[in-house]
Amino acid sequence: MKKTSFLQSSLFKNSAWGVFSNVVQVILVSLFFAILARKYVPSEFAEFLISTTVYQLVAAFSSLGLGQWFIRQYLKEDDQLALTNKFVKTQVGLGMVFYLVNIGLAYTIYADGQIRILCVILGTNIIFDNFINALKSLNIAEHKQAKTAAILIIDSSLKLFVGCLLFVNPFSAVVLSCLMILVRIITLSLFIKLGSSNTINLKALWKAKISYADLKALVLKNWQFIVIGSISIIYWKIANIIISKALTLQDVADYEIAFRIFYIFTIVPLVASATIFPHFIAYFTKQDKIGLKQFYHKIFFVYASLALISYAFLHTFAGLIIPFAFGESYAGAVLCLQQMALTFLILPTVLLQANLIVSIGLEKMDMWFNIASLAFNIAGCFIGLYFMQSLAGINYSIFISFAIFHVLQDILLIREKYTTLKHALIFYALTAVLVFIYRYLIDDVNPYIGFSIFCFMLLSASLKVFLSKQQNNNGLSHTKNLYKDNIRSIN
Repeated sequence: MKKTSFLQSSLFKNSAWGVFSNVVQVILVSLFFAILARKYVPSEFAEFLISTTVYQLVAAFSSLGLGQWFIRQYLKEDDQLALTNKFVKTQVGLGMVFYLVNIGLAYTIYADGQIRILCVILGTNIIFDNFINALKSLNIAEHKQAKTAAILIIDSSLKLFVGCLLFVNPFSAVVLSCLMILVRIITLSLFIKLGSSNTINLKALWKAKISYADLKALVLKNWQFIVIGSISIIYWKIANIIISKALTLQDVADYEIAFRIFYIFTIVPLVASATIFPHFIAYFTKQDKIGLKQFYHKIFFVYASLALISYAFLHTFAGLIIPFAFGESYAGAVLCLQQMALTFLILPTVLLQANLIVSIGLEKMDMWFNIASLAFNIAGCFIGLYFMQSLAGINYSIFISFAIFHVLQDILLIREKYTTLKHALIFYALTAVLVFIYRYLIDDVNPYIGFSIFCFMLLSASLKVFLSKQQNNNGLSHTKNLYKDNIRSIN
């Protein structure tokens, strides 16, 4: 049988396409926010960010995690069109309900009239997002993700175009919010016409019947995924709310700008994890625990190397990237990003281990780990702000809560014999030592020369270890084949 190289594998191709489309979207949206940061004063920019955060927090719950259920059910259903209409109608209805929740939350938390108006306008995104996410799930079920990627790139391009209009004729954040809704309507129209193969129409949606009992049963079946999916968004966005109430509008803007840069680096592990997940499931379904463990440890090593390089890059170049992209008004975002980069040391492997835990049927444990980590995060934010009164309290709290999350995952995976205590301790010790070496290089040599030396050392060591693992695996496979041949000859 012809051996498939890594570059030819479906894992690499799917990850590469997903990473490319996501990177393009994030870069375009980041450019959009960079323009806003430059054209608006920090206070008005921060008010727009706060209103966006409120709607995104509510939107995290609005779909009730039903996308995964729909994808599984779609493949089993005979009348797929009827199922799609019911699902889309359910999502739009939930969007309307949670839009009202968004308004109530905005008026409860904030007394500022400008923020309330922006929340009312931007909150309509919840309805449109639910509609769009339903059609994105349809594309996943039909293996037409390329359509989704293309339309979302168009959506990001339109947002950037709106931002560029500020160079022609400046307008208020309220007008900007209205234009954002117009862009979302255009995106939804593209999804209906192109993304859904023109199978969705308003008449069919209106006639689709949904019972309360069906909806209740769906929620009860999927509640673990609702919690996991919601927490992944709340985890970062709750910090914006806390900052907006405890610190200044400048701090809100600094934190959001730092997070925009940070998020770009999360795309690779996020998309790769989504592609790796089916491979974990395939090993588990075949009951090949040894193969699953070997695959997991190989990918873990790649993720850990990526985490260290990303941390070093963010810490070294934050002082160049932020003033260049967002202007000199957000100097506080530089230190914020450097502190935030600490979390990247463990974020990729947290994502990888979460996928492994869910793939072996322990999603309830993953849910409780998410809840525990979120609780530590929120409590840590308040404690940190009490003692520090700065963004450092938020960033260190997020880092500590992720570290706790990682340790809880390690304990479970050690118990299930997918990893060992030795492996976990080596990971933490080696990460700490390498960070110490990196900090020594940039402090006592030169930041950019130190970064280059650190990356060269890490990549050389990684390549050597990876090749040795490949040779060991090949040797193991060869030994197994010889053993099988001997057994056959004896028989």
